[in-house]
Amino acid sequence: MLYRVTRASEFLVITGIGINELKITKKALVWPLQKCRVIDVTPVNYTFEVNAMSAEKLPFLLPAVFTIRPCVDEHERLVKYAKLLSQHERESHDVKDLVQGLELNQFGLLIFNANIKKLVDVQGHGYFSYLGQKTQMEAANQAKIDVAEAKMKEEVKVKTDVKIYENQREAEVAEANSILATKKAGWSQQAKMAEIEAQKAVAIREAVLQQEVERNNALTKTESLKAQHLSKATVDYEIKASLSCHSLLFWLQEANSVLYKKQKEAEAELYENKKAAEAKKLAAEAQTYAVQLAADAARYAKKKEAEGLKATAEEQGAYVGNLLSALGGNYNALRDYMMIDRGMFKDIAKMNAEAIKGLQPKISIWSNGATSGQMIDGTSSGHGGIKELASVYQALPPLLETVHVQTGMLPPAWMGSLPVSAADPATSNQSA
Repeated sequence: MLYRVTRASEFLVITGIGINELKITKKALVWPLQKCRVIDVTPVNYTFEVNAMSAEKLPFLLPAVFTIRPCVDEHERLVKYAKLLSQHERESHDVKDLVQGLELNQFGLLIFNANIKKLVDVQGHGYFSYLGQKTQMEAANQAKIDVAEAKMKEEVKVKTDVKIYENQREAEVAEANSILATKKAGWSQQAKMAEIEAQKAVAIREAVLQQEVERNNALTKTESLKAQHLSKATVDYEIKASLSCHSLLFWLQEANSVLYKKQKEAEAELYENKKAAEAKKLAAEAQTYAVQLAADAARYAKKKEAEGLKATAEEQGAYVGNLLSALGGNYNALRDYMMIDRGMFKDIAKMNAEAIKGLQPKISIWSNGATSGQMIDGTSSGHGGIKELASVYQALPPLLETVHVQTGMLPPAWMGSLPVSAADPATSNQSA
């Protein structure tokens, strides 16, 4: 017994005892009296030379290379290939002859790739050689044509570039001539303007000199007149100037006094207005601050009140929670305890008494049947303390009945039960 495992490109073919025909697998346990053979399924290249004929009835050889391998995806074809290798070796001439006959399907083989080589002439025929020569000649002619076209395009390009360069040079020359002409015109205009300006300057200089001469003459005449009338004019001028200076000085002093007075009055009024405005501003700020303080105080009071209510509610909640926990979660017992603790039964009885004051209602009187002087619970009713307790106990049923009628609430079991009239409305009350 032997355990066999193949590589990725191999299969095990097992025959013998326990197997009908053959078994193909990748790994198996080979028992005695069984034969195991390993078959390789890697692709193999086969070269063929096929005799063919063109459409022009010219024979030629078609060399080709086919990549052939067994079909491992279909079990039936793989069985056919295993049977083929059981009779022949994989590289034997018999297998090559079968493959070249292209009888592949019946042996479980498939063509996975095919490459066609260069076509070859049959001996004695030169079709492909002639065709190659023709192609070479056509290629050579086309190359010559391409070269000629390239040369012609190059010549045209060179001529075009030369023409463009010449045109550019002519344009540059024309532009330079235009600039030169413009500069010459400017220079000529500047020369003429300089000549005109020089003439004008000469004329102006002559006029200035003539004006200087005339002014000097006028000054000479003025000096002579001054010399004649200087004394008299000087005296008159000094007198008038003295009087005018005194008047002007007095007027200026009065004007300055009036101006200073008005300025001081304006400054005083401005100061008063400024002080009044500051006072109003301070009053407004004080009022705003007072309002803000009042609002803050009210807000703080409300906040403290809310905090007090919250604390009271929390305390009451904790108190009620503790009572409820102490009463074992019995809400009815909690309600009855709180009503008794806060005197609600007493208040209800008082309100009922005030409500029926002055009326003549039917009052139910309950007693335990004991008369004056009889024994109650083994004690004479004549004793004061026991008598008062008996009277309270006798008044409890009508009180509970009244509470039940007013509120619909039943008394707790430890306090007692309602009279028959309250429990059963069909039974009438004993009237006084």
